[in-house]
Amino acid sequence: MKIIEFYAASDKQHWLEKIRECDWKAGKYLYELLKTEKLKTLVGKDAKVLMLTDGKELISFCTLAEKDEIPTNLTPWIGFVYTFPNFRGNRRAGELLNYAENLAKESGAKNIYISTDHIGLYEKYGYEFFKMAKTNSGEDSRIYTKQL
Repeated sequence: MKIIEFYAASDKQHWLEKIRECDWKAGKYLYELLKTEKLKTLVGKDAKVLMLTDGKELISFCTLAEKDEIPTNLTPWIGFVYTFPNFRGNRRAGELLNYAENLAKESGAKNIYISTDHIGLYEKYGYEFFKMAKTNSGEDSRIYTKQL
């Protein structure tokens, strides 16, 4: 297994199609943002899409970006965390989270954030509930943080 970054991949179209296969609404949104080249405009010019792969198979993906769906000065954010159903239960997302955390730490971040409605998922990876916040669309979201 290998972690690759979408923007650095030579076969972006293949990986774009793999992301498109995701059955999650936010994953479909990520696909549209990548297809229309709007992701970096939305979440920051240095945004990365990290993909855990096994050959040409996409196992899990997430983003690492300056901004997320929460209007705040907190940064950086992990977002769009998804593992395909047949790979769940093996902590594959944790591999991506760890990779993203290391990238953030290397760039000088002291903390990292995740916006989610999940309870009990990110705690297993060392994240702590930080606060409730409103998204850009006015929905409630749980903010988790981890010290790097």
